[in-house]
Amino acid sequence: MSAIDPLLEPGALVRHPGRPDWGLGQVQSCIGRRVTVDFEHAGKQALDGAVIRLELVDFDDGGTDA
Repeated sequence: MSAIDPLLEPGALVRHPGRPDWGLGQVQSCIGRRVTVDFEHAGKQALDGAVIRLELVDFDDGGTDA
C-alpha cells in the first residue's frame, strides 16, 4: 500500500485495527503519509498512513460502527 486513505481528514473518527485497546480516535492532521490521531486511551499518535490502514467510524449508518 503506497497511499493513505483519501477519506482521512482532520475531524474524521477512526479506529486502529491492530490496537482496539486505543479506543476511538479523531484525526488531527494528515501531512504526506503521516497521520496524527488523538485516541481516547492512547493519546496523540503519529502513524504512517501508508502502512496502517485506519478504519473510518461512521455513526450515521444506524448508530453502529461494526
